[in-house]
Amino acid sequence: TGKTLLASTLAKIVGVPFVGADATTLTQAGYVGDDVEHILVRLLEVAEGNVGRAEWGIVYLDEVDKLARSPEMATHTRDISGEGVQQALLRLVEGSQVKVSMKGKKREGGDEVIIDTRNILFIAGGAFPGLEKHVARRLMPAKTGIGFHASPVDTEIKPELEDLLNETQPGDLRVFGLIPEFIGRFPVLAPLEPLDEAALIQILTEPKNALVRQYQKLFAYENVNLEFTEEALKRVAQKAIERDTGARGLRSILEQVLRKPMFEIPSLSGIESCIVDEEVIDGKSEVKTTPVDLKNLVESAAVSEAEEQAAPMQASGV
Repeated sequence: TGKTLLASTLAKIVGVPFVGADATTLTQAGYVGDDVEHILVRLLEVAEGNVGRAEWGIVYLDEVDKLARSPEMATHTRDISGEGVQQALLRLVEGSQVKVSMKGKKREGGDEVIIDTRNILFIAGGAFPGLEKHVARRLMPAKTGIGFHASPVDTEIKPELEDLLNETQPGDLRVFGLIPEFIGRFPVLAPLEPLDEAALIQILTEPKNALVRQYQKLFAYENVNLEFTEEALKRVAQKAIERDTGARGLRSILEQVLRKPMFEIPSLSGIESCIVDEEVIDGKSEVKTTPVDLKNLVESAAVSEAEEQAAPMQASGV
């Protein structure tokens, strides 16, 4: 859904330092892994050592759903990468002065600085698989018959995933496995809808460094035009949706289709263009090629040669 890109774009527009941190790499202090304070070290590095800029930065915590407490975890077992990280992040997110060690960085006054996190914007995100089930149980409690052993009665109404996520409450996140204190530090909940077919086609074609343009540039090095039919682009988007890979899966689909022609074309000659249609995406046919029009090529060369010969005569006034 582009959560990281959304946060980084926001930081770019505002003009503040940005750091994206993977919550799965964090551990409590004293254990193997990155301490939560390492996030501030990276933020300070992005701010080029300017503490004032770092204190107004944006931090995106990705994969926070992986920090959820495991129901199978015994109560006497320390959860150093789950609940323990949630507890450690509280101090950063709630706003406090944190001493950060800049190891390997030469600074006046030593290698330690104090960063005030009160004005740092922390954004937490994740996939939260199964969260919709907790929401559904809260919104649609099971209807039971008479007696303690009566079976639940299934309702005919089955809300869409997006509708359920839009009804998410802090209590649902607590049931999912996040601790109440951590949830309370993020008062705004914003469910993001998955990318649809139209959005994926836009990603394929519209950005300056769009995937389609990248592959067209590669083919252009061999003087070959790469063309995609509208149906082919739709099929690429549909396959990404079917695989549930989102925008990240677009490149693998195109790479699978274009790997063979990219390998073969440099050793071939007389090819003007390669055309990718829906059948190519589905693996039902090979990439179609069109030969160079030799007649037009000869005529164009003759015209160019005639123009070059006429140019000196015009220059001399003949």
